Amino acid sequence: MRNDMQRRLTAEFFGTFWLVFGGCGSAVVAAAYPQLGIGFMGVAFAFGLTVLTMAYAVGHISGGHFNPAVTLGLWSAGRCANKHVLPYIIVQVIGAVLASGALWMVASGKPDWIPGGFAANGYGALSPGHYSLAACFFAELLLTFFFLFIIVGTTSKGAATGFAGIPIGLALTLIHLISIPITNTSVNPARSTGPALFAGGEYVGQLWLFWVAPIAGAMIAGALARILYEPSSIVDTVVVEERRTA
Repeated sequence: MRNDMQRRLTAEFFGTFWLVFGGCGSAVVAAAYPQLGIGFMGVAFAFGLTVLTMAYAVGHISGGHFNPAVTLGLWSAGRCANKHVLPYIIVQVIGAVLASGALWMVASGKPDWIPGGFAANGYGALSPGHYSLAACFFAELLLTFFFLFIIVGTTSKGAATGFAGIPIGLALTLIHLISIPITNTSVNPARSTGPALFAGGEYVGQLWLFWVAPIAGAMIAGALARILYEPSSIVDTVVVEERRTA
């Protein structure tokens, strides 16, 4: 049993690490070169690809959450065991912080590099488009709601078996295309925490929103899922859930 938990936590650590290093890395490193033409769209696809690739790489081990809001949303939906919630969240945050540290080490190797916001999230003056606190809170809540709604729907009984990682990855891409100008896109408290700790100052002070809003949106979606979808036993995985419950 302990070995099973270790495998799960290792999968969540590496999945979250890859999400933050790959997604934020595309923004911090590649997007800094206009000639590459990566822009918002490239960053959005980078985040989607991190989830898509790791969902298939380790989703069958841990469920492929890589996000405290997803863990709590799936718990709210009855899809995550109580014993997994806190350990998952802890290793997700550790993975995000270490990924941010690794990204800092790489990016700072360029002589004229300026960290700026270091892909951190923010509202008001720290919002890329200077959106208000209320607008940013609502956007993060609503977008995380739909992200969790899509995760539950595509992994429920009757959905196409083995393909859940694709719509989940594309959903995260779409979410970034909508909200990069608003909050620089969180929908993931761990993803927000890592860069904020390195950006420091006001970014740390605004971090509360990127925990509260995503978790609230995900848990509302999870509660709705209990009504909308067929009751099922607790699910261990995202990608291969259908194989266990069919």
